[in-house]
Amino acid sequence: MRVPTDELSERYLKKAITEMNELGHEIAQAAGTDRAPVLGSGHPLGDVFLLKHTPRESEIHEGVAFFGRAGQAVLKSIQRLGVEPTAIYGTNCLKYEGEDEEEAHRWLARELHVVQPKIVVTMGEDALGCLNAISFPLSTPIDPTTGTIASFTPTIDVLVTPDVDASLDEQPAKRAFWEAFKALGPWWSELPPY
Repeated sequence: MRVPTDELSERYLKKAITEMNELGHEIAQAAGTDRAPVLGSGHPLGDVFLLKHTPRESEIHEGVAFFGRAGQAVLKSIQRLGVEPTAIYGTNCLKYEGEDEEEAHRWLARELHVVQPKIVVTMGEDALGCLNAISFPLSTPIDPTTGTIASFTPTIDVLVTPDVDASLDEQPAKRAFWEAFKALGPWWSELPPY
């Protein structure tokens, strides 16, 4: 018997939510009681995977990636490009203060396996370094050239941008971020419908 597409989609979504909840629980346990974990936010099967390296104070306070100024700036940019906000998932490489980089790489690899994005937008050299450091099947290291889209795996592209957090206070830095980030718009418009 054939299962309807929307029923399959619902099953994949439930599985992704369960796996993200398990990952969040493991991260919270690893952080312990004296450090606040910062978990990913957005659609657990998002086509667009936003990646920063280190959470900011507002993210630590709320426990959610892309909470605060960076999240608002990215949301405005996404809307300006016509990208569907419900197709976005955002996270940080480091999930809590003092986290071991190798542990961060393992958790990032798990997040990528769960979300299965079509593109990862790395925000800053440290985020790109984190992505390049993970062991992900069939991956190719990504060059740090901003504003260009490259193939990371046969099914995942990467767009490199400047660090959004470092780009918020000065006009030239904002412009540089936008010039790189806007490549997401044409990529999104060429994405085939489901």
